[in-house]
Amino acid sequence: MSIDAGGWLRRASPLGLAVLLAGSGVLHLVKPEPYERIVPRALGHEEFFVLASGIVELVAALLLVVPRTRRWGGALTAALLVAVFPANVSMALDGPDPDGGFFTGSALMLWLRLPLQPVLIWWAWSLVRTGAQPAGKA
Repeated sequence: MSIDAGGWLRRASPLGLAVLLAGSGVLHLVKPEPYERIVPRALGHEEFFVLASGIVELVAALLLVVPRTRRWGGALTAALLVAVFPANVSMALDGPDPDGGFFTGSALMLWLRLPLQPVLIWWAWSLVRTGAQPAGKA
């Protein structure tokens, strides 16, 4: 009996990214205040952009869990992560939010998430390139 670790990883990878996106999307919708704080002032309409990005995260998560739409989900995820990266840099430069809890209330967490963002972009893009199909399927 052999264990196909590569096949398991290919199947788990999109689901793991989908869980991260869904969690973030839900947070955007139920606790939007920390996210509203980092929307560039020039854009205005903070509530709209936070709501929209939360919805896009949830849509991307759904696309990732369906094999036929996985590539679209990966592309949408990568594009979203690239688009919000400047806001994450701004958030780190502005410093922690005293009411922000574990993630936005800690300067360390704000800075640690910056090098994580390119890894997440790579992860999402790897799903576009491969479609993350199980072994033996194209």
